[in-house]
Amino acid sequence: MVATRVEAAWDALATVEDPEIPALSIVDLGIVRSVAVQSDGALTIGLTPTYSGCPATEVIHASAIQALTAAGLAPLRLHTVLAPAWSSEWISAEGRRKLAAYGIVPPQPNSDRPPACPRCASVDTDCISEFGSTPCKALHRCRDCLEPFERFKCI
Repeated sequence: MVATRVEAAWDALATVEDPEIPALSIVDLGIVRSVAVQSDGALTIGLTPTYSGCPATEVIHASAIQALTAAGLAPLRLHTVLAPAWSSEWISAEGRRKLAAYGIVPPQPNSDRPPACPRCASVDTDCISEFGSTPCKALHRCRDCLEPFERFKCI
Protein backbone atom coordinates (compact mmCIF):
# COMPACT_ATOMS: atom_id res chain seq x y z
CA MET A 1 0.00 0.00 0.00
CA VAL A 2 2.78 2.47 0.95
CA ALA A 3 4.80 1.71 -2.20
CA THR A 4 1.70 2.11 -4.35
CA ARG A 5 0.89 5.46 -2.74
CA VAL A 6 4.46 6.70 -3.22
CA GLU A 7 4.42 5.56 -6.86
CA ALA A 8 1.06 7.29 -7.38
CA ALA A 9 2.52 10.47 -5.90
CA TRP A 10 5.50 10.37 -8.29
CA ASP A 11 3.07 9.83 -11.18
CA ALA A 12 0.92 12.79 -10.07
CA LEU A 13 3.97 15.03 -9.64
CA ALA A 14 5.17 14.08 -13.13
CA THR A 15 2.05 15.85 -14.48
CA VAL A 16 2.95 19.17 -12.82
CA GLU A 17 4.53 21.48 -15.39
CA ASP A 18 7.25 23.89 -14.44
CA PRO A 19 5.52 27.29 -14.85
CA GLU A 20 8.59 28.88 -16.43
CA ILE A 21 9.42 25.97 -18.76
CA PRO A 22 6.13 24.17 -19.40
CA ALA A 23 7.83 21.54 -21.56
CA LEU A 24 9.23 20.05 -18.34
CA SER A 25 7.54 18.52 -15.35
CA ILE A 26 8.87 19.24 -11.90
CA VAL A 27 10.05 15.59 -11.85
CA ASP A 28 11.94 16.09 -15.16
CA LEU A 29 13.52 19.21 -13.70
CA GLY A 30 14.75 17.26 -10.68
CA ILE A 31 13.22 19.50 -8.03
CA VAL A 32 11.17 16.71 -6.43
CA ARG A 33 13.68 15.44 -3.90
CA SER A 34 11.64 12.99 -1.85
CA VAL A 35 8.27 11.31 -1.51
CA ALA A 36 7.48 9.36 1.64
CA VAL A 37 4.60 8.24 3.80
CA GLN A 38 4.96 9.23 7.47
CA SER A 39 3.83 7.19 10.48
CA ASP A 40 0.74 9.43 10.82
CA GLY A 41 -0.26 8.52 7.24
CA ALA A 42 0.61 11.89 5.73
CA LEU A 43 2.42 11.92 2.43
CA THR A 44 5.45 14.22 2.61
CA ILE A 45 7.01 15.73 -0.47
CA GLY A 46 10.39 17.47 -0.44
CA LEU A 47 10.93 20.08 -3.16
CA THR A 48 14.16 21.95 -3.92
CA PRO A 49 13.82 25.27 -5.77
CA THR A 50 16.18 25.81 -8.70
CA TYR A 51 17.50 28.77 -6.75
CA SER A 52 16.50 30.34 -3.45
CA GLY A 53 14.75 33.35 -4.98
CA CYS A 54 12.88 31.46 -7.69
CA PRO A 55 9.59 33.31 -8.27
CA ALA A 56 7.87 30.09 -9.41
CA THR A 57 8.30 28.28 -6.08
CA GLU A 58 4.86 29.18 -4.70
CA VAL A 59 3.13 28.26 -7.96
CA ILE A 60 4.99 24.94 -8.06
CA HIS A 61 3.96 24.14 -4.47
CA ALA A 62 0.32 25.01 -5.17
CA SER A 63 0.31 22.97 -8.39
CA ALA A 64 1.89 19.99 -6.64
CA ILE A 65 -0.72 20.10 -3.87
CA GLN A 66 -3.49 20.35 -6.46
CA ALA A 67 -2.18 17.35 -8.47
CA LEU A 68 -1.65 15.20 -5.37
CA THR A 69 -5.07 16.08 -3.95
CA ALA A 70 -6.76 15.39 -7.30
CA ALA A 71 -5.06 11.97 -7.31
CA GLY A 72 -6.64 11.24 -3.91
CA LEU A 73 -3.31 11.27 -2.06
CA ALA A 74 -4.20 13.57 0.86
CA PRO A 75 -3.31 14.08 3.65
CA LEU A 76 -0.01 15.54 2.52
CA ARG A 77 2.67 18.02 3.47
CA LEU A 78 5.17 19.78 1.26
CA HIS A 79 8.46 21.07 2.56
CA THR A 80 11.31 22.95 0.95
CA VAL A 81 14.69 21.22 0.86
CA LEU A 82 17.51 23.78 0.55
CA ALA A 83 20.51 21.50 1.02
CA PRO A 84 21.97 20.28 -1.11
CA ALA A 85 21.23 23.14 -3.46
CA TRP A 86 19.57 22.23 -6.74
CA SER A 87 21.91 21.46 -9.62
CA SER A 88 21.23 21.37 -13.36
CA GLU A 89 22.76 17.87 -13.20
CA TRP A 90 19.45 16.79 -11.60
CA ILE A 91 17.56 17.35 -14.84
CA SER A 92 16.62 13.89 -16.09
CA ALA A 93 17.69 12.54 -19.46
CA GLU A 94 14.03 12.80 -20.52
CA GLY A 95 14.00 16.40 -19.27
CA ARG A 96 17.06 17.22 -21.36
CA ARG A 97 15.40 15.67 -24.41
CA LYS A 98 12.24 17.71 -23.75
CA LEU A 99 14.26 20.93 -23.37
CA ALA A 100 15.94 20.38 -26.73
CA ALA A 101 12.62 19.57 -28.42
CA TYR A 102 11.17 22.77 -26.91
CA GLY A 103 14.02 24.82 -28.42
CA ILE A 104 16.12 25.37 -25.29
CA VAL A 105 19.66 24.03 -25.34
CA PRO A 106 20.07 21.71 -22.33
CA PRO A 107 22.90 22.38 -19.86
CA GLN A 108 26.21 21.08 -21.15
CA PRO A 109 28.69 20.57 -18.32
CA ASN A 110 32.39 20.96 -19.07
CA SER A 111 31.76 22.33 -22.54
CA ASP A 112 33.76 25.31 -23.79
CA ARG A 113 32.20 25.01 -27.24
CA PRO A 114 29.39 27.35 -28.27
CA PRO A 115 25.95 25.76 -28.14
CA ALA A 116 24.46 24.51 -31.37
CA CYS A 117 21.39 26.37 -32.56
CA PRO A 118 18.30 24.26 -31.79
CA ARG A 119 16.71 25.36 -35.07
CA CYS A 120 19.45 24.87 -37.68
CA ALA A 121 22.20 23.04 -35.67
CA SER A 122 24.86 25.65 -36.54
CA VAL A 123 27.56 26.19 -33.93
CA ASP A 124 28.22 29.68 -35.24
CA THR A 125 26.43 31.19 -32.25
CA ASP A 126 27.14 33.82 -29.67
CA CYS A 127 25.83 34.79 -26.26
CA ILE A 128 23.74 37.97 -26.33
CA SER A 129 22.99 38.05 -22.61
CA GLU A 130 23.92 35.93 -19.62
CA PHE A 131 20.26 36.14 -18.60
CA GLY A 132 17.36 34.93 -20.70
CA SER A 133 13.69 34.83 -19.76
CA THR A 134 14.68 33.32 -16.40
CA PRO A 135 17.94 33.59 -14.42
CA CYS A 136 18.71 29.91 -15.11
CA LYS A 137 18.97 30.52 -18.87
CA ALA A 138 21.22 32.62 -21.10
CA LEU A 139 20.13 34.22 -24.37
CA HIS A 140 22.06 33.29 -27.52
CA ARG A 141 21.82 34.08 -31.22
CA CYS A 142 22.61 31.99 -34.25
CA ARG A 143 24.71 33.82 -36.82
CA ASP A 144 23.53 31.52 -39.62
CA CYS A 145 19.73 31.54 -39.27
CA LEU A 146 19.73 34.73 -37.13
CA GLU A 147 17.27 33.24 -34.65
CA PRO A 148 17.62 33.88 -30.91
CA PHE A 149 17.51 30.91 -28.55
CA GLU A 150 18.04 30.13 -24.89
CA ARG A 151 20.59 27.85 -23.28
CA PHE A 152 19.95 26.38 -19.87
CA LYS A 153 22.91 27.23 -17.63
CA CYS A 154 24.97 24.69 -15.74
CA ILE A 155 24.23 25.45 -12.12
